Amino acid sequence: MTGLWNDFNDATSNSDVIPKGTLAKVRLTIRPGGFDDPSQGWTGGYAKRGATGAVYLDAEYTVLEGPYAKRKIWSLIGLYSPKGPDWGNAGRGLVKGILNSARGIADKDNSAQAQAQRRISGFVELDGIEFIARMDIGSDTNGEDKNEVRSAVTPSHRDYAQLMGHVGSAPTQGYSHPPAASAPQQGHVAPAQGYSAPAPQPQTPQTPAAPGFSGRPSWAE
Repeated sequence: MTGLWNDFNDATSNSDVIPKGTLAKVRLTIRPGGFDDPSQGWTGGYAKRGATGAVYLDAEYTVLEGPYAKRKIWSLIGLYSPKGPDWGNAGRGLVKGILNSARGIADKDNSAQAQAQRRISGFVELDGIEFIARMDIGSDTNGEDKNEVRSAVTPSHRDYAQLMGHVGSAPTQGYSHPPAASAPQQGHVAPAQGYSAPAPQPQTPQTPAAPGFSGRPSWAE
């Protein structure tokens, strides 16, 4: 504790906003809105329809680990807007990123298996899904800063494995490879641990190697 107990001018300010660009493992919870449109695949009462006619998922993200653990972020995932396709397309892009992040799919992987992993039977598959989110900052109805989630981190990011808890699967930021052992001299194989080399034998003249032969066995190339 620093400063006087009754003077708070030098106290550290508490900000409710997680810095923009922060990466964090989160769990998505969809707050049901009760709106269904089976022709669009919107079933289960997950979607919500606003007064303007816009349709969206009311998303709550809970930070699971790290310095912001247990913090919650509320954000919308757009499904439809009467103003045009941009909001719905942004929502589709976010859901694709969430699925890639949660299911370990590279963004550029267009294999049949990857495409199947990007398909869902309904919004129920998104409710409770865990992935790596990149924090953004928007404004609330009062013009105050608020956190939003607009993108997800996929396996190509160097911190993905560490944040997802798969440290052994890929190098991550802050991870250093152990120092490499000294390379054996060319033409010699390092003895195995616990192996004692035989006593040196008298050297006999060797026949010169055929032209084009490097003197290294093929398995050492």
